[in-house]
Amino acid sequence: MKPTVLYYAKCSTCQKALKWLEEKGIAYEGRPIKEENPTADELKGWYEKSGLPLKRFFNTSGLLYKEMGLKDRLPGMSEEEQLTLLATDGMLVKRPILVSDKGVCPGFKESAWEEIL
Repeated sequence: MKPTVLYYAKCSTCQKALKWLEEKGIAYEGRPIKEENPTADELKGWYEKSGLPLKRFFNTSGLLYKEMGLKDRLPGMSEEEQLTLLATDGMLVKRPILVSDKGVCPGFKESAWEEIL
């Protein structure tokens, strides 16, 4: 199965990640995160598969995150509430996200992506 990359076209980090995949000759399925927002079930599965804290799936530098005051709200929210919130808007989700058979990695870090490709 080809890995899937959830990305936002205007995001420079996403552009860098997609370029990196192309330069390496790695085939992938692209999915625009704003238009095809991940569901709460998808996010839950990816979060569990990644072994990372759920906070790593939030786009903490995004405008929406800041506007909603999530820095202060998240600690008081249940995991279920956080996943439901993440599923409401793709702009809340850290990007790009690489989803492969071997793992899930929110954000772009070459060494982390190489491990799960």
